[in-house]
Amino acid sequence: MIDKNNSNSQIKNDWLLDYRKKVTSQFGEDGIIEKIFSIIGETNKWCVELGALNGVHDSNVWDLLNNKGWSGVLIEADITNYKKLQALYEGKKNIACVNEFVSFEGEHSLDKIFSHTQIPKEFDLLSLDIDGNEYHLWESLVNYSPRVAIIEFNPSIPNDIDFVQPRDMNIFQGSSLLSLFRMGKQKGYELVCVVGVNAIFVKKELFPMFGIKNNSPESLYTDKSAYTRLFQLYDGTLVLSGCDTLLWHKKKIRSEDIQIVPRRKRYYPAKIDERKVIRSLKDTVRRLPLYPLLLKFRNWRFYG
Repeated sequence: MIDKNNSNSQIKNDWLLDYRKKVTSQFGEDGIIEKIFSIIGETNKWCVELGALNGVHDSNVWDLLNNKGWSGVLIEADITNYKKLQALYEGKKNIACVNEFVSFEGEHSLDKIFSHTQIPKEFDLLSLDIDGNEYHLWESLVNYSPRVAIIEFNPSIPNDIDFVQPRDMNIFQGSSLLSLFRMGKQKGYELVCVVGVNAIFVKKELFPMFGIKNNSPESLYTDKSAYTRLFQLYDGTLVLSGCDTLLWHKKKIRSEDIQIVPRRKRYYPAKIDERKVIRSLKDTVRRLPLYPLLLKFRNWRFYG
């Protein structure tokens, strides 16, 4: 249970952020993981990290494996990183290093990969970080059930947008926090913390132990620094607000590059243009059946 003497834990929904501590993790997940398991307890001390890299860089499980006696399955597709990972844990029978390009089904699915290891069906921690298909891979995990799941999301997508990238391992876009929040509920999980680009979930039966009254994405994730907003003006001008950089390409987003209507053609359609009204009236008059007669009358009057 949460510390009842800690007033922050009773007031703030995002109180777990107070326990951020970085050993090897990117955003302080090490400390948050430690706090979560101090509340819910450990069962078998098994963890999985997909996107393990070299086993150290930005790892959410290095501390568990090396300092807390956990066992694990570490999956890395890149052969160079995998060799470093393998060397790091050489001779440790409780740690399985797998060089695999994971897919959603078949021989390369997470379910199938896990079946070749000693990991229990219900293990303690899952960490997914592969820069894109986390949503679909988590969805595809059916036969195994982690008690805690750390899932990467795309922080540039606002909290009110339910975006899921295509189910294609060759596409790297990322999905929104809201989409993962809803997926979590479908799979029986509740969001307890958002740190950096990672959403941390626990099984719904464990959620009451955290005393979080509102675990919506808007409540637990308030960092909008990566948001790029676009709005339009009456005359057709598009305006950018917020982050003006392509975050993963380090290129500036220029307002002039996204305009649909050229500057010379921008106007407010509802405003009356006197010249257009006059031209329209003239065209209407010219189409009248009596117009030729009126033209003759005008010529007779002025020229005799």
